[in-house]
Amino acid sequence: MHQIKLADNIYYLGFNDRRTHLFENIWPIPNGVSYNSYLITDEKIALVDTVEKQFIDDYLERIDGIIGEKPVDYLIINHMEPDHSGAVKAIRKRYPEIVIIGNRKTFGIIESFSISAENMIVVDDNDILDLGKRKLQFQTIPMVHWPETMVTYEESNKILFSGDAFGSYGTLDGGVFDDEINLEFYETDVMRYFTNIVGKYCAHTQRAMKKLAPLDIKMIAATHGPIWRSDLNWVLSRYSKWSSYEMENGVVIVYGSMYGNTQKMAEVIARQLSERGIRNIRVYDSSKTHLSYIINDIFRYKGFIAGSCAYNNSLFPNIETLLSTIEHMGIKNHYLGIFGTYLWSGGGVSNLKKFAENIKWELVYEPVEEQGSLKRDKFKLCVELANSMSDKLLGN
Repeated sequence: MHQIKLADNIYYLGFNDRRTHLFENIWPIPNGVSYNSYLITDEKIALVDTVEKQFIDDYLERIDGIIGEKPVDYLIINHMEPDHSGAVKAIRKRYPEIVIIGNRKTFGIIESFSISAENMIVVDDNDILDLGKRKLQFQTIPMVHWPETMVTYEESNKILFSGDAFGSYGTLDGGVFDDEINLEFYETDVMRYFTNIVGKYCAHTQRAMKKLAPLDIKMIAATHGPIWRSDLNWVLSRYSKWSSYEMENGVVIVYGSMYGNTQKMAEVIARQLSERGIRNIRVYDSSKTHLSYIINDIFRYKGFIAGSCAYNNSLFPNIETLLSTIEHMGIKNHYLGIFGTYLWSGGGVSNLKKFAENIKWELVYEPVEEQGSLKRDKFKLCVELANSMSDKLLGN
């Protein structure tokens, strides 16, 4: 195995997962994902985070290939999520004298994973760990995206080991650093990783970026995805934009339809948006497209129009799941439109109205509800809904 260095005596220890279909057993990862760990060799030797447990044997072998029989003195845990802490027990068994470095919240979570709280050092903001020639500084960035999350800053080479922050879905297919790969390939995976995993914590992300701004950072080494060394602004500018809800003029239309009547309303709305000059229009059947991709586009575009048939006096189930996730994530600052159908009993549009009340986005037009198939009067109202959304976006 080629040794990959971030700098002299700082090594990348990463593995590509091409088999897992769902990240966190929720989010589709058709392009896979990488798990990144880092090894620093100095007078003292430190590991920064570990890897998912399926890679333990190869992980230990790779460490041995670099340091031989030398012990690892420190294990720094920036984030305790199991895809990064999965090898902690194995590392401790291999290096029984190792000292674990974390913050106060780290160790409560460690114990919940049945890892004994011994040989541990608690660090806080600005604390320094001296390895010899290199010094490591720590900064906590809680809720990006767990409460114990922190980052480790290597002062000599100005490397920020950032945990999950600035990470990405997608395996590293030969290229590990940003200047070795075509970033267009990662554009969607970086954003979808942010919107799926970190998006609920936009305010915390903004605070973290302001907190880390005084550091002179030349390289960002996350626990997933590429290492950023040539164009840090590529990822930093995007995180700043997404976490501050800066959006493009466009509309996401998502519907739940059993027999096609609600879909017909969505098609009318989409066509009228196009005739009014809206170029970014995404229409999703909630039964076909995983909410991971829909939420990603909701973060991208300012307009959101949701439609649902009535299903057992309630919302179409996939729409209900999507709206619940949107509320849970606390996504802000959208224009909202509502439409739907019913036959013998309502429940779709009435529950969309409840969503509107809860989310507190600006409703651009009165909800449009049709009984059965789409008829002339409600066709006209769908057009007016699209016109009202267009007026808001074009005026904006």
